[in-house]
Amino acid sequence: MRQKILLVSLGLLLAACQSKPADIAPAVTKADATASLGLVGDAADVTRTTAGGTVLMGGGPDVDAAIQWMIGKAGGGDFVVLRATGTDAYNAYVYGLGGVNSCETLLINSRTLANDPQVEAKIRGAEAVFIAGGDQANYVNFWKDTKVEDALNYLRNVKKCTIGGTSAGNAIEGRIYYGALNATITSAAALANPYDTNITLGRDDFLDTPYLSNTITDDHFNNPDRRGRLVTFLARMSQDYGIVPKGVGLDESTAVCIDDAGLSKIFGTGTAFFLQQNSSGPERCTASSSLDWYRSRQAVRVYKATGTAAGTNTFNFSTWNGVGGSSQYYYVDRGLLGISY
Repeated sequence: MRQKILLVSLGLLLAACQSKPADIAPAVTKADATASLGLVGDAADVTRTTAGGTVLMGGGPDVDAAIQWMIGKAGGGDFVVLRATGTDAYNAYVYGLGGVNSCETLLINSRTLANDPQVEAKIRGAEAVFIAGGDQANYVNFWKDTKVEDALNYLRNVKKCTIGGTSAGNAIEGRIYYGALNATITSAAALANPYDTNITLGRDDFLDTPYLSNTITDDHFNNPDRRGRLVTFLARMSQDYGIVPKGVGLDESTAVCIDDAGLSKIFGTGTAFFLQQNSSGPERCTASSSLDWYRSRQAVRVYKATGTAAGTNTFNFSTWNGVGGSSQYYYVDRGLLGISY
């Protein structure tokens, strides 16, 4: 009897081994890098033809269409998620959208890990990278001037892959960025003193993102409090750097997907705001005084367009013009933000 049971068990084991890969759930494995939170899919590295791109996402619920746009650019390769806090929840979500060989999450929460050769190799071997939300100060403190920074810039500019980010991940994608290295800054505090110590800006020293030169990105823009601080950031950029500053503010559940020619599609359910200094910089932008950027109520030109499931509305980052949206102006009078149409 025992012999029969043993033979039956061996037969069942052999049948299981001969099952089709499609009949078996995707493997969840621990990768070599100590930063890995795990991997879903095929752990073997693959090489695929990729296309460059950038995804700016405004936080809140992720925009499926934007992630699928990234997957399309990845050519069926390996998708890597980077974060400094949190879980591996993106693995099953991204893999479940289909079209990738694998999805792996790396938790890089120290400069030691950010300089780990295995971590660097994982990023360089990816065909797409997505930076999760959290606290952008962690990304600046842990990743800036490390192998992670080098790997990301290699991936985007040499290997020509797509890099995206949401919330804090979006906030570090501009060539000028708000690092939030001290406490966060509110619009009221920023407009009251544009040189508040909580306004910590970095310029051209982190991610080398195409088409975002002289541009800062912000998110959760459906909260009106975000608008005054972004205008203050632009005022500082104009005053301190002598440039014509630009900014992108994104509502939650909204994403701007920029291809390698600078053309973008706007996906999601919220609105994307594209800001640019209209003529001259602020009339007054000094420490311990409220911001004054009036310019006949036309200080900052704002183009806004809503997202759609198909990305119908578009914006050209080369010409700073869009299709399908509308325009307005922001201005600041004695530290109070106004809007004119």
